[in-house]
Amino acid sequence: MKFLLVHQNYPGQFLHIAPVMAQRGHHVVALTAAGNKRAITIDHARYQYSGEKITSQTFGIASHYAERATRGMDAARAATKLKEAGFTPDVIFSHIGWGEGLFLKEVWPEAKKVVYAEFFYAPSGRDTNFDPEFPSDGLRSASWIRARTGAMLLDLNDADHAVAPTQWQASTLPPYHQHLMKVIHEGVRTDLIKPDPSASFTLADKNLTLRAGDEVLTYVGRNLEPYRGYHILMRSLPRILQERPQAQVVIVGGNSTSYGGRAPEGKTWKDIFFSEVADRIDRSRVHFVGMLEYPRFISLLQVTRAHAYLTYPFVLSWSMLEAMSAGALIIGSNTPPVAEVIAHGRNGMLVDFFDVEGWSNAIIDALARPEHYRDMRAAARQTAIERYDQQSICVPQMLWFLEGLG
Repeated sequence: MKFLLVHQNYPGQFLHIAPVMAQRGHHVVALTAAGNKRAITIDHARYQYSGEKITSQTFGIASHYAERATRGMDAARAATKLKEAGFTPDVIFSHIGWGEGLFLKEVWPEAKKVVYAEFFYAPSGRDTNFDPEFPSDGLRSASWIRARTGAMLLDLNDADHAVAPTQWQASTLPPYHQHLMKVIHEGVRTDLIKPDPSASFTLADKNLTLRAGDEVLTYVGRNLEPYRGYHILMRSLPRILQERPQAQVVIVGGNSTSYGGRAPEGKTWKDIFFSEVADRIDRSRVHFVGMLEYPRFISLLQVTRAHAYLTYPFVLSWSMLEAMSAGALIIGSNTPPVAEVIAHGRNGMLVDFFDVEGWSNAIIDALARPEHYRDMRAAARQTAIERYDQQSICVPQMLWFLEGLG
């Protein structure tokens, strides 16, 4: 079969499935943005995005759709060149987030179209207005959120199928599109990410090496921001560090914003919430390590005694599943994407997102009584193996689905 995989930052969610498809003899072609600097090892084409002048100042509430429609047209032009060169896919698989797949059916009307529908926004009941500390501004915010779903709805309108990684994320699509949904996670490499009693993690600038079995608390976010509960974690630290004088806290993540509103001008969410507690904690035991190379990241997950994972009702992070695969004890927020995976008291612990005292209590106990949570750690890894193993479950599921479209 012939597949076109479309993602502005390819490989994205196609990282693991694309090479397997190619190995099985399929002709796999990627379509990506010209500015994508990631290495691409399969046949590929690039489109030049022409919407740099589209801003909220010039297009107002229509700017989100204008950006997506422009990107979709740019991608369609590049697709036309592929067609002229003799390539006609059986299946087009595109991410719904950037509009790249909007007009590809106009180029190849007979192709099956699959959209990766990671999340569908709504003015309430999900991430927006979840956190009362960061309320939206009423009509304006609700209208912008409704407007930003326009391109998604148009992309879904001529899709034959849609894929989401979790049941809850799939449930966010409108009811009249639910018949399109397939729930298939990308999976994690449980064969590579596994417990290691000899693991260590060195903080060279502190002349400190943490080892498996040490009293270590970890937190991971792409960026340190409210969407992933960074502010709640920081507020829980004064009691944790006071009652656990040997504990070390390692915080992974950048200083920008991935989701939600930006920090006030000239500031970062990291600094705002660290400053809030800085005079009440032993700062020498709180280590901000920024973004880590993947092998060091895995070593950290193998070292941790307790891993705090918080998120608004939003996309579930790969990092939580990777931590489970490494045998970490997950203390997670009792929000829908987490509760789909973590059964409280069986393969991890759940705490109300906003309950700072609850977070302190749960983490203190996890640090103080590691033997009490041994079975939960084993169950967390078993969950990762049984439901999210990339090689034995997730990639075969995706292959079965995609090859079945031929």
